[in-house]
Amino acid sequence: MAGIDLPFEPILFGVKLNMHLILEYLAFFVAFRYYVILRKNSADSISSNNRLSIIIGAIFGALFFSRFVAFLENPALHLEQGWLAILNNKTIMGGLFGGLLGVELAKKIIGEKQSSGDLFTLPIILGIIIGRVGCFLAGVKEFTYGTVTSSFMGMNLGDDLYRHPIALYEIVFLLFLFIGIRRFQKQADSFKSGTSFKIFMLFYFGFRFCIEFLKPNTFFFLGLSSIQQLCLICWLYYYKTIIQAIKYAGKKLHLL
Repeated sequence: MAGIDLPFEPILFGVKLNMHLILEYLAFFVAFRYYVILRKNSADSISSNNRLSIIIGAIFGALFFSRFVAFLENPALHLEQGWLAILNNKTIMGGLFGGLLGVELAKKIIGEKQSSGDLFTLPIILGIIIGRVGCFLAGVKEFTYGTVTSSFMGMNLGDDLYRHPIALYEIVFLLFLFIGIRRFQKQADSFKSGTSFKIFMLFYFGFRFCIEFLKPNTFFFLGLSSIQQLCLICWLYYYKTIIQAIKYAGKKLHLL
């Protein structure tokens, strides 16, 4: 990225390109195509009709919660900006958790008992990585930048201040998470279906809880941002999985 001024908005045929929006659409396209490939090459126990219902549930849940959680990041400011701004603002964290709730609701309606998350896990991670490249190129125009820092990690993201490049931190973390989960899936025959998705949610939400301390948030409730509160809710949602993981790790350590 050396030599690129941020925000990066190249001009093509006299039109200024919104790279964040372009990469956001590309993220959806690539993630969906990757999901299709994975499903073709796997023995999916869920029927095509039920899969479609699950995807629809995920979409509606993600659409609502991505905007609702974004609104909670600073309700007073968003109300000042008006309803159009509220509808345009969104966060991947709300989208992920809302998508999870939408999936669970859809599965209850159609009576599907099988876990459905594993096939979505790697495509979701890949999509977020592509989207975060767009966030980085948008600089301070997207609220994915960090606080001012004097460390060697600081970058000028468009306001002539050296800030933590939060989007880049997230890209690096997600690359390692992608590799780790991919290896886990190849050796996960002894684990229940759905474990990969739970691992992703717990690690990603844990990472986001920590990285929020490096963002210039201005609205807090009980000392935490809305994203951090959502992270805690997600961990509470998966408390049984956390307990099982602790017991499994305890057994492994005992064997050593």
